[in-house]
Amino acid sequence: MTQANPKIALVHDWLTGMRGGEKVLEAMCEIWPDADLYTLLHIPGKLSPTIEKMKIHTSFIQKLPFAAAKYRNYLPLFPTAVEGFDLRQYDLVVSTSHCVAKGVITAPHTCHVSYLHTPMRYVWDLYEDYFGPGRIRSGLKRALIRMFAGYLRLWDAASANRVDAYCCNSAFVAKRIAKYYRREATVINPPVDVHRYEPGDKVGDYYLIVSAMAPYKRLDLAVRAAARKGFKLKVVGIGEDMKTLEAMAGPTVEFLGWRSGDELTELYRGCRAFLFPGQEDFGITPVEAQACGRPVIAYASGGALETVKGVFAGQNVPKDATGVFFGEQSVESVIEAVEFYEASENSFSPSVLHDHAKSFGKEVFKAKIKDFVDIEFAKYNSGSD
Repeated sequence: MTQANPKIALVHDWLTGMRGGEKVLEAMCEIWPDADLYTLLHIPGKLSPTIEKMKIHTSFIQKLPFAAAKYRNYLPLFPTAVEGFDLRQYDLVVSTSHCVAKGVITAPHTCHVSYLHTPMRYVWDLYEDYFGPGRIRSGLKRALIRMFAGYLRLWDAASANRVDAYCCNSAFVAKRIAKYYRREATVINPPVDVHRYEPGDKVGDYYLIVSAMAPYKRLDLAVRAAARKGFKLKVVGIGEDMKTLEAMAGPTVEFLGWRSGDELTELYRGCRAFLFPGQEDFGITPVEAQACGRPVIAYASGGALETVKGVFAGQNVPKDATGVFFGEQSVESVIEAVEFYEASENSFSPSVLHDHAKSFGKEVFKAKIKDFVDIEFAKYNSGSD
């Protein structure tokens, strides 16, 4: 930093559990432990000790009825809530955002660097996946959602110019930032705790998914493929699509709810391969699977193209391959990829997979994000472009 002892604030959308975005925040809290942390909503006890010990400031969303369980219903109020934070006392603001955190208002003397996980998926390119006729049956409700989505798109695009420098989790997201915000972003892959994973000694006969059950995750493809083909599939996660997925599952599909710690590690280490059928901005779970020495069968789009060294069915498998790609989001494509993998699984080396995953380690991320913020803060204070 060019300025001695700058006063720093971190801004995060909400603190309701430890997912990928919170792993990014946790690393930032380790870099800047004396920073203040601002968030729309905080449910105490749901975060890591590193985050919980920060000085946390919340918005008025915290006090609204049933906010802990139903906070997403207050989405139209989020822009107003995040704009209500008084950040005038800070020299540097670092936001981590997949919703509204990047829209905070800062003073002219304040440098604002944003680590953007994605522009809001549900109001931009994935709107129909969340709110289309197949998801929302009521015509009146769809009309109201469409009205609020229009407002959120306008606010999201306008507030993008409040950020002085962007970085993001993948080249895929950088393209979305350029598309919707007309801004450039530096790619810094998010941190993965690869040091806690090692390949196991025994591989089981099941495939594995670890994911929230959200529409865009496309878990239905893997569940239907397992039901049709009859291969064993374990699904770790919960979410809005759980009942729908359970209804379409056959006897070879097992839903485990959330698992964590050693239990999740053993599931990774024991799976035949990891299935990743959705289009993700980055995707931490495939990296965790590779750190455990297990190949990934993934849809060839989004972050998977940056985290998996994949081959398509029918191609020769090189020594550094870490997975198999399928080119269409269809049950048939998933089955084809699984069949190809089963015919060539001995070509994948657990040690190669583990070494590949190391490049996404937490310490690598911390060094890159600190250097990026230091450089942008110095540029801002020197007045250079």
